[in-house]
Amino acid sequence: MSRPLEGKLAIITGGSRGIGEAIAHNLASKGCSLLLNYTSPSSSTRITTLCETLSTTHSITCIPIQADLSTPEPAISTILAAAKTHFTSPTTGTLTIDILINNAGVSKDRFLNDPSPNKGPIDTPYFTWHYTINVLAPLLLTQAIAPYLPTSPPHAGRIVNISSISSSLGFTGQSVYGGTKAALEAMTRTWARELADVATVNAVNPGPVVGDMYFATGEEFWKQMQGFQDNT
Repeated sequence: MSRPLEGKLAIITGGSRGIGEAIAHNLASKGCSLLLNYTSPSSSTRITTLCETLSTTHSITCIPIQADLSTPEPAISTILAAAKTHFTSPTTGTLTIDILINNAGVSKDRFLNDPSPNKGPIDTPYFTWHYTINVLAPLLLTQAIAPYLPTSPPHAGRIVNISSISSSLGFTGQSVYGGTKAALEAMTRTWARELADVATVNAVNPGPVVGDMYFATGEEFWKQMQGFQDNT
C-alpha cells in the first residue's frame, strides 16, 4: 500500500527533540523523507541516532543538518544547500520541498524590570535574540524555500508554523516571547494569501510541552500552567 507522503520531502527546524522530533516520527511513518535542522553540536549524536532510526524503521531518507538560526542568513544557506545536495531529483535535476515545519524557537521568561539574579530589565539583546530566532528566521526560511514548493497539483505544499498559546493568553514574564508568537501568526495569515497557489499555510498553538524549554521556564511559569494541567 502506498503511504500518503511517499516521495515527499519535509524540512523541520528544531528537529532534534520535543515537538520537532514528534513531527519527524509522524511524517516518516507516512513515507516522508526528512531534513532535520538542529542548533547545537551537543545534539549531534541524538539527532544522528534519530535519523538512523527513522530511516531504518520507515525506509525513508533522513538527513540531519546543523545550522544556528540565531544567525539566519548563513543558517538558511546551509539548510538549502543540504536540501539541494541530498534531495535534488537525479532525473529532473530539480529540488522540490513539499513541507516546511517552522518549529525552532527560544524562550526565556523575563518580567518588566525583572529583579531576578542574572536577568534584570528587558533589554535590546534579549529582545533581539527572541525575535531573530522566533520571527526573522522562519520569515527568511519560508522566503528561501518558496521557489521550491510543488507547483503541481495546485496548493500541494504545506507550511506549518509552531506558535504558542502565549500569543494570546498573556502569561507573565512573556512580553517578548508572546510577542514573537503573535508576530509569527500574523505572518502566517499573510503567507497563506501570498502562497495560496502553491501551498496551504497554517499555525498551531500548543500549550506547554514537557521538554528542555518547559523546564527552563521555572517555577513561576509552572504555577501559571497548573490550572491547564489539572483540567486536561
